[in-house]
Amino acid sequence: MKISYLPPQQYPYSKNEKQSETPIKLLTLFIWLVFVASMWVQSCSGIGYMYGSISPVIKSTMGYNQRQIAALGVAKDIGDAIGFIAGSLCEVAPIWVVLFIGVAQNFFGYGLVWLTVNGTLPELPLWVLCVCIFVGTNGETYFNTGALVSGVQNFPKSRGPVVGILKGFAGLSGAILTQVYTMFNFPDESAIIFVVAVGPTIVILSVMFIVRPVGGHRQARQSDNTSFLALYGVCLILAAYLLAVLILQDLVNLNQPTIIALTIGLLILVLLPVTIPIFLVFFSPKSHDPMEETLLIENQNPDVILSEVEDETSSELDSLQDAEREKRISHLQAKLVQAAADGAVKVKKKKGPRRGEDFTLFQALQKADFLLMFFSLVLASGSGLTVIDNLGQMCESLGYENPHVFVSMISIWNFLGRVAGGYFSEIIVRKYAYPRPVAMAAVQVVMAFSLFYYAMGAPGAIYIVSVVMGSCYGAHWAIVPSAASELFGLKSFGALYNFLALASPTGSLIFSGVIASGIYDYEAKIQSQTVGEGEALTCYGTICYSITCGILSVLCLIAVSLSMIVVYRTKRVYAKLYGNQPN
Repeated sequence: MKISYLPPQQYPYSKNEKQSETPIKLLTLFIWLVFVASMWVQSCSGIGYMYGSISPVIKSTMGYNQRQIAALGVAKDIGDAIGFIAGSLCEVAPIWVVLFIGVAQNFFGYGLVWLTVNGTLPELPLWVLCVCIFVGTNGETYFNTGALVSGVQNFPKSRGPVVGILKGFAGLSGAILTQVYTMFNFPDESAIIFVVAVGPTIVILSVMFIVRPVGGHRQARQSDNTSFLALYGVCLILAAYLLAVLILQDLVNLNQPTIIALTIGLLILVLLPVTIPIFLVFFSPKSHDPMEETLLIENQNPDVILSEVEDETSSELDSLQDAEREKRISHLQAKLVQAAADGAVKVKKKKGPRRGEDFTLFQALQKADFLLMFFSLVLASGSGLTVIDNLGQMCESLGYENPHVFVSMISIWNFLGRVAGGYFSEIIVRKYAYPRPVAMAAVQVVMAFSLFYYAMGAPGAIYIVSVVMGSCYGAHWAIVPSAASELFGLKSFGALYNFLALASPTGSLIFSGVIASGIYDYEAKIQSQTVGEGEALTCYGTICYSITCGILSVLCLIAVSLSMIVVYRTKRVYAKLYGNQPN
């Protein structure tokens, strides 16, 4: 058995830092303000979700055909997927620098598109607009990376709730920005592009110096659970309110004062989380639990830790029951730590990190667990994104006249899935010390059955698919980043996250661009021979997407098997990480 030293950045606080110099309440207040500010950053960072509203304006104003609009969409998807620079920059630069670069890209990219569409600038070539949309959308990778990196580093013991809430607000950002645009009632429809360029710029410039990793908060405090539960309540209220507003606007022709009042109510709910840290610090009763008054790492010596358990335990320990094995390992750890301190044993340094320690992206790419997670994400998350991207045409093929209702519905469920994915996966690891990827396997099973239900042409399948695919797709983006940070560390979390983010567009490029579109065009051509020449090439009926959904269902089942392999391989890692913690 070997002993390995913790890297300096994982110490509770630096050698020259004294806990008494920073009042715990003020430190807690600031950490929670950072998290709330990160939520506000995320609430306007889902720029890519606005493309469905922007593209019709560009198409009608510029006179583009569908192929040219598709080219702009590809530029948007590429910009949304490439986040390596943002991830690498987080390791060497302050978070505010990362956020500022994202603001600059978003403002200038979509600002030029707006000036072109409204006629202020002469008409630019298509390739220039593609570059502008690529640059503008790529700005959101800086927003996402900055907010997530600061969140998981400030709350390393609550990664599931942190990632779930932050990614959830990113999923809602499109609906929030759309509602803000509706409130102002601009006479020019191109103003929605102006809102996309200016809205995130104003919000993020206001809070970018607040969002940062804060040293010292390494211990999970009991009050954190209460605060996260309060935030979950706010998230549920926000989702229900936004869904009610969308349905009301669709069913009733509201006047402008009513729309303004509803939008102000929405913005109040977005700002409401700031009251939670204030109440926590100044109005909550004082805890008598000594664990509330310490920032030390729980169940961990600050100087040394044991290396990866499954590689180090002997066959004798493997034969013991879990509880007894943990007791024996803890006893051996204490003896070895003391022996190392006394000079009785020689500490052997490892050649590279082990799971649960800090990896660089290059080192993670050499691990089977990371690659298994990535390809599982390609199959399942790519399938989810394929359904989301084609939901409008799926509704049209079934004869629904208002597909935007389903699009709004899937956006709300996407938000709820991200929040729920973080919440329930955290219960799995904390209460049962079981690998977090098992939650990913569970949602992939649900995805497979819902896609199979649609493939069978069952009644109400479009409603089932909208709810299930929206929520399960969102859940992936709360579970996977949290699991990656646990298995491969926080030091290069930005780079790891942005590599995993490539999975969805990679899968969608194949599943939507080749499989779904190819089957749709094939069925549409068969129907066009019956309908007659000269009419639009449109497919009608469940056959348009039933075969596609059947194929995607099989792919999701393959993803389940990959996820379960990761679960099997990481059982002991999670037992070591969470097994000794109180439920």
